Amino acid sequence: METERTLLIVEDDESFARALRRSFERRGYDVHNCNGLEEMRGLLDEVQPGYAVVDLKLATGSGLDCVKELHDSDDEMRIVVLTGFASIATAVEAIKLGACHYLAKPSNTDDIEAAFERTEGDTSIAPAARTTSIKNLEWERIHETLVETGFNISETARRLGMHRRTLARKLEKKRVP
Repeated sequence: METERTLLIVEDDESFARALRRSFERRGYDVHNCNGLEEMRGLLDEVQPGYAVVDLKLATGSGLDCVKELHDSDDEMRIVVLTGFASIATAVEAIKLGACHYLAKPSNTDDIEAAFERTEGDTSIAPAARTTSIKNLEWERIHETLVETGFNISETARRLGMHRRTLARKLEKKRVP
């Protein structure tokens, strides 16, 4: 199958990856799944995807490492980062590392495919009308620090000057399905 219709899904949630895979296969993509960086490296020896969907928070680390390696392997690859833990900090880093788009979960196949096709920015998007709340600023800082520490809860709590259990409770409250 031609490279540009080959898709790599890096997702550790097996049921979500399976649903995404089926949906993209129905659209004519040759889909390959893996659940982390090491497995992705093995797959890249066998296939050369034109597209990739990468979950930001993987059980074995950060999807940002995957984005970097995918972009380094092929700078033309269209990479979309999906996350249930969206933040400005991780969005900026994902784009800097080579992703073409960053989507918050829940996103569906239509959203992802539209993100693959977008090659230009959109100047018609209006800035947010309301100011950022203290809670949102705190959430952004927590996620920025999580990315810096490779999603290590204990180290993140130490850097933020809070107890590890306090940070764990904050993360539980904000969990996105």
